[in-house]
Amino acid sequence: MFFSLLLTLGLLNDPPPKIDKVVNHGVATEKPLPLKEINSINVSPNYIYKTDLDSIVASYASTKVDADQLRLRLKEGLRMGTISFDNIKTAFTNQLVDKIIPHWYGTPWSFGGHTTIPNQGKIACGYFISTTLRDMGINLNRYKLAQKSPFDEAKMISCGSEINQIVQDTPEKALEEINGLTKEGLYFIGFDEGHVGYLLKREGELFLIHSNYLAPVAVCMETLKESRVFKRFTKFHLVAISHNEALLQRWLDNGTVL
Repeated sequence: MFFSLLLTLGLLNDPPPKIDKVVNHGVATEKPLPLKEINSINVSPNYIYKTDLDSIVASYASTKVDADQLRLRLKEGLRMGTISFDNIKTAFTNQLVDKIIPHWYGTPWSFGGHTTIPNQGKIACGYFISTTLRDMGINLNRYKLAQKSPFDEAKMISCGSEINQIVQDTPEKALEEINGLTKEGLYFIGFDEGHVGYLLKREGELFLIHSNYLAPVAVCMETLKESRVFKRFTKFHLVAISHNEALLQRWLDNGTVL
């Protein structure tokens, strides 16, 4: 019966996808995490939920239900005129960054990892993005998204909105350009043809949230300027998530992201 319950909740690991060609690439809460808590995560990136499997399944299932209920409340509020689209941007971002993603901190990275249960099994960088977006309630095929190149993944998430291309010869120049292009909120960032993650700007500071193939070889949050992965690349693809009204409208309407 427990196995049937897991199937109903959609929290058992999906079967491995059939991949003809492996692609080399390898974040309603109304209150966001305070910066001091983010900094504590950065200092100790192995932010792991120490609990048993049953508790993980129940907690994450509840968080996914909360995300869907949030979506319905926001859609109705927008229809009634009691909230603005800015309220939707904030609520979506906080739910994803502060409720969905934290379950995943400490989940081990693997090139072929595609677990659907936080801290059970392993997860690649692309599957971390596609799984958390799907579990937030965005209607997408997580296999199809995860197997795309970083640029094509950015294109899919963009839903036709602008994709910023950053090409610089030093990490310092790249960081300066990215800082100038971003405002408070969440973004998708693709690292040339090699890696993907979330970029979060909160209280003026840039953070990278990703399934890190370097130490700690797990899902973590770290400051962008100190990220060793970031320093290995000179070309980046940047797409807004928090400020992407086309994407958020599809989320509200349960429209497919292709």
